[in-house]
Amino acid sequence: MPQLGKTIGRRTYLHVDALVEAGAEAGADSQGLAQRVAAAERATGLERGTQFNVVRLDQDSGEVGLLQYPQFFDDPFPALRESWRFDPRSGAVAHRTYADSLNPPILHRKELLLPADHPRRDDYAALTAAAEAIGLFEDTRRIGYRRQWLALVQAKGYRIDGHALVPLGNEEDETEPEDGSGTRDEQGGLPPAVSAAECATGSVVGVAAKPAPGGHLGSAAACADKAPLHAGWEAARYRTAMVRYGFSAPIQSLARHGFLDGQHRLFDYGCGRGDDVRGLRENGLEAAGWDPYYAPGEPIKAAELVNLGFVINVIEDFDERLEALQRAWSLAERLLVVSVMLANQNDPRGARFRDGVLTQRQTFQKYYTQQEIRDFLLDALDEEPIPVAPGVLYVFRDKEAEQRFLVERYRSRRSRLRDPSAPVSARAPRVSQRRDRRAEQYAAFQAPLERLWDQWLNLGRRPEKADLVSEDLLALSEGFGSFNKALRFLETEQRERLGDDAVSELLARAEAERVADLEVYLALLQFERRRPYKQLEAGLQRDIKAFFGDYQRARTAGFARLMQIADVEAIADACRSAAEHGLGWLELEEAADVASGWPGAADSTAGDSAAHRGSVTGTSVSGRASTEDGPERGLEATPQGSLTLHTSLVEQLPALLRVYINAAAVLYGDVHNADLLKIHIGSGKLTLMRFDDFDGRALPRMLERVKIKLREQDVDVFGYGELFEPPFLYRKSRFINEEHPGYPEQVAFDEALERLEAQGLIDLSGYGPPASELLAILARHRWEVDGLELRRMQTPPVLDDPCGQFLTFRDLIECGETWQRLASESEDTGFDNRPKQVASYNALLELAEQVLDPVIDWFGMIELTYGFCSPALARQIPGRIDPKRDQHAAHERNRLGNLVCPRLGAAVDFIIADEDMREVAQWVAANTPFDRLYFYGADRPIHVSYGPENARQIVTMLPGPSGRLVPRTLSAAEFSATERASFEIKPRVLQQPRSLQRRR
Repeated sequence: MPQLGKTIGRRTYLHVDALVEAGAEAGADSQGLAQRVAAAERATGLERGTQFNVVRLDQDSGEVGLLQYPQFFDDPFPALRESWRFDPRSGAVAHRTYADSLNPPILHRKELLLPADHPRRDDYAALTAAAEAIGLFEDTRRIGYRRQWLALVQAKGYRIDGHALVPLGNEEDETEPEDGSGTRDEQGGLPPAVSAAECATGSVVGVAAKPAPGGHLGSAAACADKAPLHAGWEAARYRTAMVRYGFSAPIQSLARHGFLDGQHRLFDYGCGRGDDVRGLRENGLEAAGWDPYYAPGEPIKAAELVNLGFVINVIEDFDERLEALQRAWSLAERLLVVSVMLANQNDPRGARFRDGVLTQRQTFQKYYTQQEIRDFLLDALDEEPIPVAPGVLYVFRDKEAEQRFLVERYRSRRSRLRDPSAPVSARAPRVSQRRDRRAEQYAAFQAPLERLWDQWLNLGRRPEKADLVSEDLLALSEGFGSFNKALRFLETEQRERLGDDAVSELLARAEAERVADLEVYLALLQFERRRPYKQLEAGLQRDIKAFFGDYQRARTAGFARLMQIADVEAIADACRSAAEHGLGWLELEEAADVASGWPGAADSTAGDSAAHRGSVTGTSVSGRASTEDGPERGLEATPQGSLTLHTSLVEQLPALLRVYINAAAVLYGDVHNADLLKIHIGSGKLTLMRFDDFDGRALPRMLERVKIKLREQDVDVFGYGELFEPPFLYRKSRFINEEHPGYPEQVAFDEALERLEAQGLIDLSGYGPPASELLAILARHRWEVDGLELRRMQTPPVLDDPCGQFLTFRDLIECGETWQRLASESEDTGFDNRPKQVASYNALLELAEQVLDPVIDWFGMIELTYGFCSPALARQIPGRIDPKRDQHAAHERNRLGNLVCPRLGAAVDFIIADEDMREVAQWVAANTPFDRLYFYGADRPIHVSYGPENARQIVTMLPGPSGRLVPRTLSAAEFSATERASFEIKPRVLQQPRSLQRRR
């Protein structure tokens, strides 16, 4: 019978159609299985098959997960829509929705979840076999989420077509993956016409060197009067130009805020090697750039968007720096984007010079603080800059565009792309001639109609003529007779395509989101000088009239929203909603829990399965609040706790939390300067945390913590460094979600660290161990952190280093009769039995930690009779041994480079004085994750291995009637139940042939 249920670790997944069959297979446990699922259904109030269709059972905790995959049968790799988790110990329920996620978890090998006789099971199994054949499941860290999965399929040269994998052909439009190739300029100096000390720049613009007509720099003679800036030093600014394989931070910020929609021209002033310009052009956008070193022949021209990316921070002369900024500003018709390197973001190694440093590459760097660059732009341009990202600021020349940006900035930027809804019942086709004409009319004007529909959903109201670009307005008016007729046509068409209820719900949701976004903007407008209604941007005026009626009512609604941040219950509800949507990690202590000492309060109800853990960051109920979240006098009845999330998720939060955060930003500045923020429920505080390389490290170190106290209107800043060791951020995956870069790898790392905690090696409770202590513990157990991966060390240990808690590597390598004989015969040089492969040392360590340490801890010290066996030692052992199967060779290779034992892992033989080895073997079988165990008798050593196959195979090797050893394979249950008499050896067969004895 095919395997029933998909098992990942200690969790089993079943489709609801397989529950009956699973219960029958469980036998005596079937009633318990049915009761567990029924209890979860009662606690969640869900209907089987309608609101959930997959059940997850945790074998250790008894937890039950109810999962909804709407397209389970139709989608080859269905996406998770919603997840409920029920903890029978506490009765707690956690919920997580992926309805808005752009990268939801997906399901593989779905045939395993179905009954054995399901009619489509073979089709699904064929898809799994095809995926295995091209190696799609080799790296399990990359397959659990849709975005990474589709990228992996394409990287393998395939695409998904129904329930089949189809090779990509030459006729198909493919995008070549980046191969990391690129050209770097290796010149030691500048072109002969322009010396570094004169006018040279790299990715940057030194405007003091006036461009000649046509955009070229002047000759060296034109700048000959320039004195050297530093003795023996020449500015090599061109060396600061990076080879980019993705868009720079300022360009990505423009894309994020909707400026790269094809309606604006962009000029990159100081474009360096031109990667941004080239990438924008490849995306069909109008872009140009100029650089005095890499693109001196390009014309300098005005544009609606001007990018001054990482330019002024490498100009050593202040006047030249100022002139570069003002020149770029003069070219900006609508918006200037300025980006600089921030202080403490990098380690500025080099000598201090003027207001910056001279680097080892003979370049100048000026590192700014966010406030410092803001003040510089304000003084130089007499315009208020707007920080949009760390080191990236916008300066608007077009003030209406600035207002529109501020309105849009505070709106939630959720994608309008949603998973397709479940198929509706088929309607009888309408084949009238009129319908054909409508279809032809829609096809003729499909592009402007689709843009109009997107505009409708973005505005949350019926668009007006002024909301459309002139080209679309003209096309629709001419095609349908009038703009209003085009609107009516579009609405009718959408309702026929999607259904009345779906369109009504879509429009209502769009309106509610837009009203909330406007209320956020109006709430934060209370901190600024009131602007007359007539000075508001025209689109904003239309919004206010449509949603609020007049300006006064709009301001009143904004003020009410601002005052709501003092409502602790409302803040707590908003935090719960955010956590259910995967926006942060919620630790909430209810008032009732505090008063009653609820016994389940200490149990975490957040998280999910190994496949989805970390993305399901729902409510975690804690029995105690942290000291900084403690209830103030008179607030004992209010919720306490916190919601912690990455700052990139702020725009997706409920409106109330966006107001709360931006109100704190009025005191501090742009919260996006930090990596994480924590909303303190009940205390009116916000904590911002900045780390070193948050995205690139699995355990980033905290550099700065800023606590903003809204009630006291005060800010506390705490920095880490020489006096205070920067702490690690543990369980980083809790604070990001599946859309964050590197999320699957981070989840895998966090799970690996938690496995070490389960083994008792580390303690992650509270804030976790100090960084130095954790690294020392990991090193002692031969673990190391490499980027986003926790792996075994890649260097061999010293023989006398600990191998587990009680043994050393020497103990496992220099043991056995043969080794001792060979060592005594070579007293001067000894016999070298050390492994040549680092993986063999790591396998011995895992054997010691997983099997031998527990045995020694329970029974006392063991006597090793046979340990690691190198190929050289194997050739010297008399008698019958089987190196290709016994795992004593660990990961060693023979002279041809092939594995000695393909089973990998490691093995030893041992005996314990004064112990019945039958009882020892039974204890090993019941209490350790062994791979293979061979039992030879109550007074003989046992053979035990630990390896990746995790076969849990038990073989008794006892004499038969003829006196020869007879192998018999038993299950763990059969072996544990075997009576002692079955293992006893009768006196007539005590003397075995020498060739059958295990001599080591």
